[in-house]
Amino acid sequence: MRLANKRALITGGARGLGAAIATAFAGAGASVVVADIDERTGLDVADAIVAAGGDAWEIGLDVADPAGWDRVVAEVRHRRGGIDILVNNAAIASSLTRIEERTPEDWDTSMAINAKGPFLGTRAFLPLFRAQGGGTIVNVSSVAGLGQSGIMDPAYACSKAALAMLTRITAAQHAREGVRCNSVHPGPIDSALARAAYTDAAALAVRLSRVPIGRLAEIGEVVAAVLFLASDESSYITGTALAVDGGALVQ
Repeated sequence: MRLANKRALITGGARGLGAAIATAFAGAGASVVVADIDERTGLDVADAIVAAGGDAWEIGLDVADPAGWDRVVAEVRHRRGGIDILVNNAAIASSLTRIEERTPEDWDTSMAINAKGPFLGTRAFLPLFRAQGGGTIVNVSSVAGLGQSGIMDPAYACSKAALAMLTRITAAQHAREGVRCNSVHPGPIDSALARAAYTDAAALAVRLSRVPIGRLAEIGEVVAAVLFLASDESSYITGTALAVDGGALVQ
């Protein structure tokens, strides 16, 4: 029970990696809040966790909406007295497109969800963490935020790079308040998000040619990294960027 007596909120918790994180956290003993703009599917995830003997509930959240975050903070205070772990996981991806073919609207959407969302979540929960003597933030970024720039979509990669820097700044500025902040940088995961980004077999083959292990990551392999950074096992780790990339960055 690596997260026994911990309270965790996972954004984008209704499907894919987020749902897997929520389920794993509950299995490790945490009380879980499944936060997602898709409230119906989020409720299904929370109900499945409860049916399996865990503790979970769902809350609707548009991560790009500051007022939504204020409402979430108020709700977790009311229902659980606060939280111990914030996982900023909600994200969108898109297929590889050259800079001149990306629209300003594409750019703004990627930044709003992938970078502004975690900023707003961190900003909203820092006062609560400070008041309760600490907390842990895990930001789910991407290998795109660290390198392999020649094969990355500009809007997605820049939004994930912003998240990597937000992680470091949060860690540096709030460590003495008991707040740890780390980021996980997956390579391509065998999930709906990756399948949407690499829409044909040829595109996927090109992507995997840049991964020495030669396959997509399994969701559980990424969940294990998030769970480690969320747990007290990583109590002396903050500001780190943990690549779960099949060796992609060594090329």
